[in-house]
Amino acid sequence: MHPRLAADHDGLPLLLESVRQHAAEVLGQVAERDVVPAAPVPEPDPLSAEGVGARAALEEFIACWEPVLSASAGPRYLGFVTGGTTPAALAGDWMTATWDLNAFSSLDGAGQSLERETIAWLRSLFGLSDEHHGTFVSGATMSNTVGLAVAREWLGEQLGVSPAEHGAAELGAVQVLSGSAHSSVPKALSMLGLGRRALIPVPTLPGREAVDVSALEQALREAEPDGPCVVVANAGTVNTADFDDLRAIAALRETYGFWLHVDAAFGAFAALSPEHAHLVDGLDLADSICVDLHKWLNVPYDSAVQFTRRPDLQTAVFQNAAAYLGPLGDTPDLAHLTPENSHRLRALAAWFTLRAYGRDGHREITERCVRCARALGTAIDSMPGLRLLAPVRLNVVCFTLADNPTADRLAALTERLADEVFLTPTVLDGVPALRAAFSNWRTTEADTRRVAASLRAALAAL
Repeated sequence: MHPRLAADHDGLPLLLESVRQHAAEVLGQVAERDVVPAAPVPEPDPLSAEGVGARAALEEFIACWEPVLSASAGPRYLGFVTGGTTPAALAGDWMTATWDLNAFSSLDGAGQSLERETIAWLRSLFGLSDEHHGTFVSGATMSNTVGLAVAREWLGEQLGVSPAEHGAAELGAVQVLSGSAHSSVPKALSMLGLGRRALIPVPTLPGREAVDVSALEQALREAEPDGPCVVVANAGTVNTADFDDLRAIAALRETYGFWLHVDAAFGAFAALSPEHAHLVDGLDLADSICVDLHKWLNVPYDSAVQFTRRPDLQTAVFQNAAAYLGPLGDTPDLAHLTPENSHRLRALAAWFTLRAYGRDGHREITERCVRCARALGTAIDSMPGLRLLAPVRLNVVCFTLADNPTADRLAALTERLADEVFLTPTVLDGVPALRAAFSNWRTTEADTRRVAASLRAALAAL
């Protein structure tokens, strides 16, 4: 054994204790450190031949790289839609790395069983029936890709062909209809051989990101002569957390043939709040669903889940034939359900946080984030120099400068805010804007007041 590896093996308990102590210090300070540090990124070093050992590597990481890392685990990182890691999820993630299971085969099946238990809990959390079969994947992009891959096979089934066997060209031109599709949808269509141009934008309701159901019906009527199509509905758009009328869209299947995929990356968590559960009414009617867990479930990156009513089509796409893998059977191994053969036991972090805090704990996180978003929206609405671009429907606040809202002026504003809060830029209806997304388990009303005060101060200096 290499001498440094042997030394680290012998000193592993002390090494892990050092990591534990430092991790606790980091998490104890994350709420007060600069959200986006201004320190320059270190120049890259060449790889050494002999190495330095784990303790020296830890010390070098602390000295060189930690000062430039953003506090994305903290309560005022409001960019993108980024959760943190609950204490239980952190413990679960550490145990995931400790056991280092590749949970892909029934030949060593305990990890798969744990994942299936976790999937059942998530189904219950989101109000889904047992007809939905789920699998963990790496994030919303992969979840949307898997759902649309199953949709692609369904299109083939309607036409009497199998894209998985003979290629996507067997389908001819495909139409994917959506009002406000997330950028991961055209990316998925590109990877699946359907092409970005398969995505057909459908008009949205006036002043909304929600699809106009009448316009969608017209688009379906026009598409009908060309064969079945796919509809991508949204349960929580990234700009304004807007929701399509899922039940009304699903009802259109009685007349038109289409696969209904719902992108509910963070919006699915509205089901936890009695006040907002109506937003996801009809989610269970979808043929496939995307939910991103490293957002509002607050588990570590990278973790998401995909659900579908057609696991048979899913295995038709992703089945993996190898002598060391068992047959598909009634309960296919995870190796047959996603693009990955290497299947990290991501479910364990979700298992830990769901077991630790239950439905009530995660409902409290969801409802507190919504209160924080409303409070910030109210503050912005009363703040001279800023204006809301949309109502605060759930956990996203979309706003801009009241006068001359250029991308450059907004960038200057966010630069002045960087030590206190991180916001991401966007464009809504042609207007450059900023958006704050609340999904971190640590964020409180006090953080919201602090963000509002920082906005006032930055405006005064702009």
